[in-house]
Amino acid sequence: MKNVLAIVALVILTAAVPAAEQTLVDPPTPAEAEAFVAAAEEEILQLWIRKERAAWVQENFITGDTEIIASQAYERLMARTAALAKDATRFAGLDLPYDVARKLQMIKLSLPLAAPGDPALQSELAGIAASLTSMSSTGKVCPDGEEGECRTLGDLSRTMASSRDAEELQEAWTGWRTISPAMRTKYARFAELGNAGAAELGMADLGAMWRSMYDMPPEEFAAELDRLWAQVRPLYEALHCHVRAELAEQYGSELVQPGEPIPAHLLGNMWAQSWLNIYDLVMTPEDAGADVDVTRILKDKGVTEIDMVRYGEGFFTSLGFKPLPATFWERSLFTKPADREVVCHASAWDIDWVDDLRIKMCIEINEEDFTTVHHELGHNFYQRAYAIQDTLYRNSAHDGFHEGIGDTVALSITPEYLVKVGLLEELPEETGDLGRLMRLALE
Repeated sequence: MKNVLAIVALVILTAAVPAAEQTLVDPPTPAEAEAFVAAAEEEILQLWIRKERAAWVQENFITGDTEIIASQAYERLMARTAALAKDATRFAGLDLPYDVARKLQMIKLSLPLAAPGDPALQSELAGIAASLTSMSSTGKVCPDGEEGECRTLGDLSRTMASSRDAEELQEAWTGWRTISPAMRTKYARFAELGNAGAAELGMADLGAMWRSMYDMPPEEFAAELDRLWAQVRPLYEALHCHVRAELAEQYGSELVQPGEPIPAHLLGNMWAQSWLNIYDLVMTPEDAGADVDVTRILKDKGVTEIDMVRYGEGFFTSLGFKPLPATFWERSLFTKPADREVVCHASAWDIDWVDDLRIKMCIEINEEDFTTVHHELGHNFYQRAYAIQDTLYRNSAHDGFHEGIGDTVALSITPEYLVKVGLLEELPEETGDLGRLMRLALE
């Protein structure tokens, strides 16, 4: 009875408050949603630029200080993006123009890494991400004792590409993987925090968030990948079978066993992601015919690292694109410096999301890097092409499309192209087609 009387009294008192003193919250409108998106895009762009500049400095001058600077910039970006994503939920359910509705969704998917709402956890996650980048880029494999030099990933990768000694290859492959145990605890925490951040955005986990970036539900994306894999699987299995047989001839069937997976350290690449470096082991000169050895051509012609980038730029200008800006040549990293640690993994950058285009790459004179240069410049020219779009649209349709641009361009490095740019004097006979197709398959 006392509870009922209390409720009645509260209702009476509330009703007695003058209307002017009551706070009423009007429901959001489409116009407010549009204004929110416009303001968010302006703020996000500035945060993106600050984060890119800090990341560029960290990856080109790896020190404890630059790691902290990059971490702090990423922390600010994650914090504000998370806050904006939360604010955007108040417009849920409104009948909005397509672009406004899409951008509200894109705000929460605009980062590859989601952080929890807790500022302390955001700081921790940003710090771990920056630390893992530095650890993987500065890792070295050193021999036991005082004799011998420590080897970097670049040194070990050259061994993986050129050695035909199974023990030496396994030593290089295993050696590099002694770098990762120190990262294990950090990476586990990285995954835990990333999953927590994704969950706060309504995703099952960080993986589901990544799979949501393809204009379809995560489960549909997984099914689409299965469909595409089924199309290429027969070719891959045939290639795998052929390569396994040839490697068994080279190293013996005890090491390369019939019907079993190929030992990864024998495939010419630290991650076995490209098998091009073992071309000579799986393709005889008789079968290859009049094949084109791009590495030999580049070295015989005295082509430099900068020359390789000039060839790449020339490919795009021949299609009607404007040349790269002067700042590209002033600010890019083309070769590994002798005086400092850098991230050598090839990447393409657009620092200001307009035309401050750069690549970062420790170029070596070989076919793989010649192709990679064209691939990375594909990113750069694509970045400049979509710079006219609104902030949240300054990206590819999805990550796969961005990579597809680069890979499609790389397919254009044909004998015909090499003749046009003066690297090859005349077209080889058609008997070399089999060899060129094998190179493409191994890549």
